[in-house]
Amino acid sequence: MGNAATREPRAIVLVLDSVGAGSLPDAEEYGDAGSNTLSHVAHAVGGLAMPLLGAMGLGNITDISGVPVTNAPLASWGRNAEASSGKDTTTGHWEMMGLVLASAFPTYPDGFPDEVMDEFVRLTGVPGYLGNYAASGTVIINDLGDEHVRTGKPIVYTSADSVFQIAANEDTFGLDRLYEVCEIARAMLIGEHCVGRVIARPFTGPDESGHYNRTHRRRDYAVKPFEPTVLDLLQDADVPVFGVGKIGDIFAWQGVTSSPHVTDNMDGFTKLVEEVARPEQGFVFCNLVDFDMLWGHRNDAPAYAAGLEAVDARMPELLDAMIDGDLLIITADHGCDPTTPSSDHSREYTPLIAKIKGMDTGVALGTRTTFGDIGETVLDFYGLANRCGRGTSFLAEVRGA
Repeated sequence: MGNAATREPRAIVLVLDSVGAGSLPDAEEYGDAGSNTLSHVAHAVGGLAMPLLGAMGLGNITDISGVPVTNAPLASWGRNAEASSGKDTTTGHWEMMGLVLASAFPTYPDGFPDEVMDEFVRLTGVPGYLGNYAASGTVIINDLGDEHVRTGKPIVYTSADSVFQIAANEDTFGLDRLYEVCEIARAMLIGEHCVGRVIARPFTGPDESGHYNRTHRRRDYAVKPFEPTVLDLLQDADVPVFGVGKIGDIFAWQGVTSSPHVTDNMDGFTKLVEEVARPEQGFVFCNLVDFDMLWGHRNDAPAYAAGLEAVDARMPELLDAMIDGDLLIITADHGCDPTTPSSDHSREYTPLIAKIKGMDTGVALGTRTTFGDIGETVLDFYGLANRCGRGTSFLAEVRGA
């Protein structure tokens, strides 16, 4: 790998799912006043060891114990404010790629109405359902797992986010059947009840201790983007889009060339490095989900901190796979502060690190008014005059022009 590649420079966006950088001005309206995922995680463990991202300016964005401010950052740094309503994965990623939502996707803190669940049973042919309330996935599958295995009724639950989650046992219900049921639910949930994502939550068990355990074969079925995004514009310009992780799912595969599923953050990082080292041209868009799925939602600050340090430790591999002129943008899609009583997403600024390989200096990019500045910068990088128009490119600033 390294600079031996002969391809043209590429843009890379790495999303550290839920790694927020401080509450937005309207966070109180979402119940998230005071949230700061990065700062609070670092404080909870007595400081983070993130020397590489620290040298790139991460500690300049928000107060992070163990990651000091640097006066000579190796990359440009700033933070992003979310212009869209909401604080979910789909909204955050869509806004990055130029699609801003004026109103948030609907949420169901008291469960889905009878008419939705009756239609779900009718269309899918399942013998009924269990749950239908807001819950932690790991808790509800253990609360209802035995009854699910006995009756064959799928477990349906939601959260503070706009999600219709369906959990089922891989062995007794069947993985393919779970995916089929989720696809039917996705097609059903439109109009008034257009949730952001239907999520397949497969699990196995019970194990020797009587517990049920979720597997990595989760799938997300996002609503299809209702306007062209940066990904569509890239495809129209013959620039392939190589996703990693759940990027394909988030965009309902619209504008996405490929997006291999991953088992965990480290598998995702390995695949990210492989995609960056591809000999052919193309944009690389990666999501590392464990911060959100495994640690943020479970209020596990120590594991969250260890995950951040693990990514930092592998950053040299990514930089080595890049060639001179490659643009790397590191950011997040929302927050999920594991130190607060809430186990849900938090309405936060997201960090912004931007580095061009071969340039060892950076500038302050300030507070961007929309995540869409990232997508506009990607289009600018590829020289595309046709833009989404919902953000401002910071490419010239990063290049020092």
